[in-house]
Amino acid sequence: MARNMFSTINRSRRRQFRLARTLLVVLVLVAVVLTQCDTRGGRRRATSSTTTSPTKPAAAGLATPATGPGHLAPGSDPSVLPGPLLIADRGNNRLLIVDPQGRITWQFPRAGDLAPGETFKVPDDAFFTADGKQILATEEDDFVISLVDIASHHVVWRYGTSGHSGSGPNQLWNPDDALVLPTGDVLSADIKNCRIVLIAPGAHDTERVFGGGPGTCRHDPTRRFGSPNGAFPMRNGHYLVTEINSDWVDEIDLTGHLYASVHAPGIGYPSDTNEVSAGVYLTVDYSSPGTIETFDPTGKVIWRYHPTGADALNKPSLALPLPSGDVLCNDDFNHRVIVVDPRTDKVVWQYGTTGHSGTDPGLLQIPDGVDLLAPYSLVGTHAATMGRP
Repeated sequence: MARNMFSTINRSRRRQFRLARTLLVVLVLVAVVLTQCDTRGGRRRATSSTTTSPTKPAAAGLATPATGPGHLAPGSDPSVLPGPLLIADRGNNRLLIVDPQGRITWQFPRAGDLAPGETFKVPDDAFFTADGKQILATEEDDFVISLVDIASHHVVWRYGTSGHSGSGPNQLWNPDDALVLPTGDVLSADIKNCRIVLIAPGAHDTERVFGGGPGTCRHDPTRRFGSPNGAFPMRNGHYLVTEINSDWVDEIDLTGHLYASVHAPGIGYPSDTNEVSAGVYLTVDYSSPGTIETFDPTGKVIWRYHPTGADALNKPSLALPLPSGDVLCNDDFNHRVIVVDPRTDKVVWQYGTTGHSGTDPGLLQIPDGVDLLAPYSLVGTHAATMGRP
């Protein structure tokens, strides 16, 4: 009787043990599966974060971030830039994309990028298209505008006749600051033709012309302009046109209506005036020593940066606002691109060696234009409100 009782108890304990062991195995398997799912999910989240991070190139052809040491001036803080930077390196006949650490991630043209007989000379300015997949470069002194595809490294469209100026179909005379609008149309200043031109997508004749012809470069917008060197989008759908002659900044729309004109205060050679925010304009003085300043629509100075001595600017031609409130500027004849903090009036980031030109990493020769990769590019940040033809 006792043996039967203990035998029953042992059988019951064995069943309990087997049940507990089975439950333990199930729990372990569930834990493993959950861990693997979480790990895969973590990798997916990390990948998503990497590809969308504004500090990593997102455009086609720029999927792999640069590695290795950067080439910034001492004291530069890479965190002041929200992402990679496009530089029109005019004197070296090239376009560069540089990351905030000062590493080149893309360059055009490389050997073999240009078709036989094709040239790429003196890129004066360059801006990304809204989607960040192409770059429109203005080759001012070669009288052409070139659309470069980033992924293929090829010129996919060109307006103008290389080496030949004019005002007829497929002709320009010192084009400047051409932009691709969200519609695909191209808007460009045409300095010595005293006009602003609008070109339909893929066309080789002007769709619309604002201003006169050669020899009519004086302030009378929009019948003529005094050597216009830029037409930049505003958030109200209008455009700011900068006239070199007599220092004028005009607000117009693409119907040719003039809303206002103002002098950039204290500027001798205004260049590429653009809007920081409603009622705040940013311009530079293409002089030596040069100036960066913001002012309001009445011509009142808000902030001015005009260092002298060893820190002086040497013919800066473009300044753009950064999301942080800092200002990005190409300081052409100092052969550098800089970021200035208006709160301290200090250079907080610099690519290029002041006063020294070259082609090696970390060196430039007369950088004449800058832009930021999407979503921080000039056209990208204005795409939703840019005036359409």
